Amino acid sequence: MKDGKPYVSTTNACKMCKPLGATIAFRGIEGGVPFLHGSQGCATYMRRYVISHFREPVDIASSSLGEKHAVYGGGPNLKKGLLNVMQKYGAKVVGVATTCLTETIGDDVGMILHEFRQEFGSDFELPELVHVSTPSYEGTHTEGFHAAVKATVAQLGQVSKFGERCEPVALFPGFISAEDIRGLKRIFADFGLPLTLLPDYSDTLDGTSAGEYEKLPPGGTTVAAIKALGESRHCIEFTRCQKDDLMAGSVMRDTLDVPLTRLGMPIGLRATDAFIQELEKLACAPAPEFYVKQRGRLVDAMVDAHKYVAGLRAVVYGEEDMAVGLTSMLAEIGIKPVLVATGGEPERFESEIDAVTEGLVPDAERAAIVARTGVDVYEIVAQAKELKPDIVIGNSKGYRVLAREMGIPLIRAGFPIHDRFGAQRVRHLCYDGTQELFDRIVNAVIESKQEESSVGFMYI
Repeated sequence: MKDGKPYVSTTNACKMCKPLGATIAFRGIEGGVPFLHGSQGCATYMRRYVISHFREPVDIASSSLGEKHAVYGGGPNLKKGLLNVMQKYGAKVVGVATTCLTETIGDDVGMILHEFRQEFGSDFELPELVHVSTPSYEGTHTEGFHAAVKATVAQLGQVSKFGERCEPVALFPGFISAEDIRGLKRIFADFGLPLTLLPDYSDTLDGTSAGEYEKLPPGGTTVAAIKALGESRHCIEFTRCQKDDLMAGSVMRDTLDVPLTRLGMPIGLRATDAFIQELEKLACAPAPEFYVKQRGRLVDAMVDAHKYVAGLRAVVYGEEDMAVGLTSMLAEIGIKPVLVATGGEPERFESEIDAVTEGLVPDAERAAIVARTGVDVYEIVAQAKELKPDIVIGNSKGYRVLAREMGIPLIRAGFPIHDRFGAQRVRHLCYDGTQELFDRIVNAVIESKQEESSVGFMYI
């Protein structure tokens, strides 16, 4: 039974497994190699998903456990695998994430890594070893991502040796696109604010064309920068609904004694304004004129296109904080979110959906918004058919059974996007990312009406 109802198995989950998120986070560290402690099939599955979305070669190491190791333990294979990774890759960091098998048999990965350091530390220059618990039978890829970032900060970050903080601002943006990461780095540079962004896979998962295959592509947050996180003058973390103890910001605040500000993902006007205002406080200066004009162009576009989208009904699904941010943006442009869903089960979701739509959606309609957690795509489809939406916003998982079947446009956002090219460069954040997202929404609506028209009108 679940919530008093007969249990029904998940079909087409609205999430991926926990270690997948951890592998992406570890790819955002310079010289980092993700290492799955489990069967070979887990690494193969992860690679398929990551490569299909990012269109980059991705190596994921594995301890390749079999039936024997389920009985006798996977410690020897983990140690052997680490030596192979050191030899073949010259990794600076190895991020070891557990899987269902190793969590079930009870391998103590922290102890195994401690033994590894004692056995081989005098003979080899060891990489930094970070481990995180990510059993696939609980949680989501988003939680695995956050858990890996938190483990990295907790195990590598060092307390400040100085009383006065004058080092970079630390930013934990969450699971966003490579292009969004590049956009955030440009904003901090324009504000004159030194930045440590973790993880930074903007190059490692969206790099340039190389003449020869690079086992470890350049880019990523440096180990030195991670170790110096305790020197940060401030920490910003994008989340509205995740549990405090899941997030790296809690380590920065409680262990490294760095002031922490949590903000929602800066999607739309209100959330981006809050982010820009925080940067103005940290920089002790107003936003550069460039961003003032960006905001003005976005407002102008919203006015221009209001007639095309006002009153439409939308279904939103995907990663928790992304779904909340998208809902906020839709409410700003006059689209009514009727169903907002996620495969995860965050601490706050319904209350945050209510908060970001306050003042934008009439109270009666706001109360009618359906916010659901822990659902699969088929549950979303069943509810969407009752609510009769005009558009859908989410990842590729909803195309065939939701958008195509209902004959409504799908605006792809989040992860994974497997049926379109350029997923790693899809923008969502800040004024310019919101502008691109808004344009895609409006054009998808216009294209749908154009296709339905008997005359195929050429002017709008």
